Amino acid sequence: MSCFHASTIRRAFTLIELLVVIAIIAVLIALLLPAVQQAREAARRTQCRNNLKQAGLALHNYHDVSQTLPPGWVGVTSGQPDVGGINGWSWSARLLPQIDQTPLYNTIDFNSQVAAASNLKPRTTVVTVFRCPSDVGPQTWVIPAAGTSTPLAMIATASYSGVFGKDEVELCNVLAPGSPCLSNGLFFLNSRVRFADVTDGLSTTLMVGERITRESAGWFYTWTGVIAGGDDAIVRIVGDTDVTPNRDLIRMDEFASYHTGGAHFVLGDGAVRFISSNIDLGVYRNMSSRASGDIVGEF
Repeated sequence: MSCFHASTIRRAFTLIELLVVIAIIAVLIALLLPAVQQAREAARRTQCRNNLKQAGLALHNYHDVSQTLPPGWVGVTSGQPDVGGINGWSWSARLLPQIDQTPLYNTIDFNSQVAAASNLKPRTTVVTVFRCPSDVGPQTWVIPAAGTSTPLAMIATASYSGVFGKDEVELCNVLAPGSPCLSNGLFFLNSRVRFADVTDGLSTTLMVGERITRESAGWFYTWTGVIAGGDDAIVRIVGDTDVTPNRDLIRMDEFASYHTGGAHFVLGDGAVRFISSNIDLGVYRNMSSRASGDIVGEF
């Protein structure tokens, strides 16, 4: 009888065995999570490349129709160039029909400023093609007046900007009405650059690149255009090449991304390339110029 009773006794886990099992599960989770995160980032990175590829194709389609690239932004006052003049809409806004956004394009009042009440709907509409999935920042943001915290207008945010060139785009902020804001890149005030003007070669000339949202510093970019009187309004649609991508992240006008080691760019020929933070600064700056005669090496 006692032997039968002994054979039916079940032995429970000891505390040590339970802790070992928990530790093994924790290690497996610790190994699995980075792999899942890497897979997700790889997918987001691929989508980001696809977005830029669509932007590059749209720019080529626009050029085929108009025989020129869209202006970096339009700004005119009394028939004279003005960085904050009418109407302010950017290069990316002109591409809407080329990315299947004709209904949105038709809602824009191009006779009024971007911040006008008549343009509330289009300027606050998020266009997913213009946003990198790795950018987790707000989809809309209220731009303040320059040098203040006074809100001017709400805008839809974006992750890509046109390449202004080697020159510092911020210098355009101090220009008086009537002064042209010119650059050696592809997008600037009232620009009408043709592919034939890119004598340095389309395959080595940067056209559009990634920007990084930094909410604490007010780093937000937009596809809409220049908000007249807005804080750093021009820098939010075009950028320059003072430093290599992701190099120091202290200047709002630089190109950068949430991808480790650099940022994606569309080149003049429509190809999308990942430009490393370690690229030679001279080569990088030469790539932002359309007709400087500089020779671009490996990148």
